[in-house]
Amino acid sequence: MIKILKYLIQSIVVYFFFILGRILGLKISRIIFSKFFQLLGPKFKSKKIIDENLNNYNQNLTELEKKEIISQMWSNYGKTFIEYIFLDKFRKSTNYIKNINEDIFKEINKNDKPVIFISGHFANFELMSMEITKHNIKLATIYRPLNNYFLNPFMEFLRKKYICKNQLKKGRAGVRNAMNLINEGFSIALMIDQRVSEGEVVNLFNKPCLTTSLPAQLALKYNLDIVPVSILRDQNNNFELLFHSSIKVGQFKNKFDLTNYLNKHIETMIKKNPGQWIWTHNRWKL
Repeated sequence: MIKILKYLIQSIVVYFFFILGRILGLKISRIIFSKFFQLLGPKFKSKKIIDENLNNYNQNLTELEKKEIISQMWSNYGKTFIEYIFLDKFRKSTNYIKNINEDIFKEINKNDKPVIFISGHFANFELMSMEITKHNIKLATIYRPLNNYFLNPFMEFLRKKYICKNQLKKGRAGVRNAMNLINEGFSIALMIDQRVSEGEVVNLFNKPCLTTSLPAQLALKYNLDIVPVSILRDQNNNFELLFHSSIKVGQFKNKFDLTNYLNKHIETMIKKNPGQWIWTHNRWKL
């Protein structure tokens, strides 16, 4: 009963913020929720976990540098939160997002063969799948549903309508569906930077952590290329998506070696812009 009440209150607050954001508009909403999350975020998330994560990332960070990264993270968190209610604008307009190395889409369509797109929770991470589907790539996205069952249906509606209509829930059923869709010519997109209890123990910044081996398993099983995608929010709150060169999986002995290689890509993305990664998750928990 307490959990139900908690979820209900959370959902009412979120829906109120979404309505308010839509009334105020994208520009003003970003400013407000950036400051709002910077103010309230630290009160709800463990400072200890964030600090430990930053130490695992770089033990030489000064306290001032840590504070700056954390402040940028909460600012991006707030902007990304309110941007969910403006996904229709991102879908319809080309003004907000710049894609680098779009030739990858021509290559995929020319080869008529699926690929695995991977990235992490950087900037507004939802935009990766949106941009791929804009280029007429048959795509399915693996995601983790929200725990809040009052909010999750609305978030799934937004994702299916504006991001990618083929949303696969994380888990065994989602993996089976992904395999079926690959056989039908669909590419798969997923984030690989969060802890998963069933993952492989692979280093990230020389510290062992549980990492999903799903992209490696799928790529090796079906001999599919893997395309890492970097996502960056610029000073004007527009986005740059870099589609990296395809990774050919034939050079890797097994899923562990390939997963380790993919983690190196995530490391590079984090180093490039640590203030836009989510440091609140207990990433290195074993």
